[in-house]
Amino acid sequence: MNLSSTAEKSVVLDYVDQFPSRIGRVFKLGELEIALFRTSENEIYAVENKNPHPKGGPLAEAIVSGHYIYDPLYDWKIDLKSGWVQSPDHGQVRVFRTEIINDEVIVFLNTTDPGGQP
Repeated sequence: MNLSSTAEKSVVLDYVDQFPSRIGRVFKLGELEIALFRTSENEIYAVENKNPHPKGGPLAEAIVSGHYIYDPLYDWKIDLKSGWVQSPDHGQVRVFRTEIINDEVIVFLNTTDPGGQP
């Protein structure tokens, strides 16, 4: 189901209770593949399921801790709020705004502006 707004396209993905805590889940929306993560604090984050590492790979298999994911393949730590890869590594993944309305998880397909790197 699609929701319309003047500035952003949004998509209802599933009910929040269908997202296991600290496990990534992949959604394919046209050409775009998004990985959603539910933290132990019941926050939902969405990122493009594309590792910014030069060799690439998916992010949905990452380990969730707080609002970070840890990529076991390259040992990278990525902030789910901003998409920035943490030092000493460099890079950024696209992040998408999410909301929970009536227990449904909604992702907004315009990428958020995470601002400058910390």
